[in-house]
Amino acid sequence: MALVLRPPVLRERDFRRFFTGYATSLFGSSMASVALAFAVLETGGGTELGLVLAARILPLVLVLLAGGVLTDRWGSRQVMLAADVTRCLTQAGLALALLGGDPHMATLIALVVVWGAAEALFTPALDALVPRIVPGDALSDGNALLGVARSAASIAGPALAGVITAAAGASAVLAVDAVSYGVSVVALLLLPRTVRDAGPASSFVAELREGWTEFRSRTWLWVTSVHVCLFNLLVWAPFLVLGPLVAQRDLGGPASWGLVMALYGAGAVAGGMAMLGRRPRRPLFAGTAATLGWAMPSAALAAGLPLPWICAAALTAGAGSAVCGTLYATVTQSQVPPGALARVSAYGTFGAFALGPVGLAAAGPVSVLVGVGGVLGFGAVWQLAAVAVVLALPAVRAALPRPGTSAGAPGGNRDGSSPSPAS
Repeated sequence: MALVLRPPVLRERDFRRFFTGYATSLFGSSMASVALAFAVLETGGGTELGLVLAARILPLVLVLLAGGVLTDRWGSRQVMLAADVTRCLTQAGLALALLGGDPHMATLIALVVVWGAAEALFTPALDALVPRIVPGDALSDGNALLGVARSAASIAGPALAGVITAAAGASAVLAVDAVSYGVSVVALLLLPRTVRDAGPASSFVAELREGWTEFRSRTWLWVTSVHVCLFNLLVWAPFLVLGPLVAQRDLGGPASWGLVMALYGAGAVAGGMAMLGRRPRRPLFAGTAATLGWAMPSAALAAGLPLPWICAAALTAGAGSAVCGTLYATVTQSQVPPGALARVSAYGTFGAFALGPVGLAAAGPVSVLVGVGGVLGFGAVWQLAAVAVVLALPAVRAALPRPGTSAGAPGGNRDGSSPSPAS
């Protein structure tokens, strides 16, 4: 019980400070997305909401690779500080824009674009920071706790956002989010300054090319990225689009779908907590095997199973997502040279999610041709087959050196990340 209540990694002062600030900002962000959506719908419609959502996602994708280069050039802490100061200001600006209740759409879109760009800078920098503030033997626990924070925020944040939005308006929620980023800024200021690990700065294109070389030279890294990319395209995107349709038609409506997604998040929390203190001898094999659970929710929907079975499938998939994300991240942070890890992280994340929007757009039209069950069932079968193929690869089955024992940064500290399962 002591391990669960206070994992040893929280005894590390720098990680404890960062975790506090990061968890606070995650909670604020999970509330802000819900509040902003309702604010846009009050003055516009689905088209306007789509524009605002696209305005956040597009710069996130376009700026991601640049974020990797800048992090390896300037240091993770410095880039994260710039990103969180920017996000604090954009959320304060959104709060002011919504205060009157009749925001200009152009103003909202401009602020959301900056918000998305700052998030793209923060993401690879976060992946690069973790090995600097966590000892090598506790790296897996650090990644697990960060995953738990993300999952917990995704459950609690939207629920609280609905209450605050109804009572005080969306502007109040955005103001809270601005404050949450301010807390993260303070936590980052308390961390030691990071330094550049790479060689002398070269051109932007040359540094991108160096990161790509590091990424593609590791079979296990690009294979797992492709695996997650195709999962997002063929399994997760159709599940997110067609799942609500099945819930509306057969399961009792939005409340049932909300329960399914809440249990997915709960499973991720449970999976992350279960990873604390665990060090599989073959982490890539274990992480990939955990993704077998990703097929279960789509299979349950395609088979027309009752709600309790679908909820159980979502819980299992969420747990598998946490296990996979923790182990993939830890292996990458342990194996890739620190001077290239932010760029490797950016390539992995970009690759993992590049086709997600295509899947979201195509799921509806394809389901008209082959049926909802056909699309979801194909995704489930694909995932099972893909896992079998990936597990058969020697590079994935191999037992890699544990954190702190492989070549890389002195003292076992590594910067880097791997693609995370869809969230």
